[in-house]
Amino acid sequence: MSSQKAISPEAPAEPVAPKRQRGRLRVAAILAAASDTFQDKGFDGATMTEIAARSGTAIGSLYRFFPTKDVLADALLGAYFGRLNERLDHIAAQVRQMEPGALADALVDMALDLLAERAAALILVEARRNGPYRRGTLRDFMRGRICDILREVMPGLPPARAATVATLLLHLLKTVPALAEEERTTGAPVLAELRRTARLYIGDAAR
Repeated sequence: MSSQKAISPEAPAEPVAPKRQRGRLRVAAILAAASDTFQDKGFDGATMTEIAARSGTAIGSLYRFFPTKDVLADALLGAYFGRLNERLDHIAAQVRQMEPGALADALVDMALDLLAERAAALILVEARRNGPYRRGTLRDFMRGRICDILREVMPGLPPARAATVATLLLHLLKTVPALAEEERTTGAPVLAELRRTARLYIGDAAR
């Protein structure tokens, strides 16, 4: 019997929250290993055995924290949404003191910092289209948050215009992974050009 099916059917299909620091560190290691494995193998190709090995976790301990691969995937997606929300909250808290260029840089920095987490999240969303997290959910969440941030710093911006600007900024941010790879492999300063484009666009909307 494969380790994928070793879990008892009576096990609860939800993660077990660790109560001690050691357990929290173990869960963090599992989530990091799961992110790498899902990016390398996809959701279907990834196994709990490999995730356990990559994280240095006994397979029984892995199943104790995450009874199924779906539960682990949902935990990873939840962690990504949480981190994304934290970064957007941080930007929103400072946006009134930001110039348009600083806001553009903050959004691009956020996209760069969350590159690996976003890559894993999109793989999981695409592979599990009937799961609790949908691609449209992520898109609408991001667009709504960016729209709110824009209206906070530009209260005179009409709602429809704010939504349009947020949509275009969201599409600009989606290019960050490809541009980061282009810059890494060719040395072309394409991320600087992306920042310049975002600054000019937000600056124009603020006029």
